[in-house]
Amino acid sequence: MDAALYVVATPLGNLGDITLRALDVLRSVDAVAAEDTRLTRQLLSHYDIHAHLISLHEHNEERSAAGIIRMLTEGRAVAYVTDAGTPAISDPGALLVSQVREAGLRVVPIPGPSAVTAALSAAGIGAAQFLFYGFLPSKAGARREALAGLAALPYALVTWCMCSAPSAAS
Repeated sequence: MDAALYVVATPLGNLGDITLRALDVLRSVDAVAAEDTRLTRQLLSHYDIHAHLISLHEHNEERSAAGIIRMLTEGRAVAYVTDAGTPAISDPGALLVSQVREAGLRVVPIPGPSAVTAALSAAGIGAAQFLFYGFLPSKAGARREALAGLAALPYALVTWCMCSAPSAAS
């Protein structure tokens, strides 16, 4: 496999949603960098892939990126995966990709499932144009304020919220 950073999309919940190309890449690279090595180990084990795992998450991305760049300059191939979906889209990875590109090294996207398009396809709203906003604030007031600022836009809006459900006392 050619030396490059392969940005590999992973299943959103059903392990059967992984692409054949993603499996081929994960089997062929010298190492797999992962947001959560425990979850990635489950995915790899399910497909009988025995890869060297490297931890790369939001708290160590800069330090881990330097090691991955070193590997790439040595001619090795590295895949990067996050817990579900496409790395660097509301997940870590943007800093890694940016630094790899700044170093003049190859970055190869390996497409797969998309939570955004999956949500839109099942919404029944025929959204030819949409805005992906990402994560909304977890606090109710800040969330309401963000949504109020977005309400007038003429697009379908896709957001994520790491919000807790209101309690019975609320």
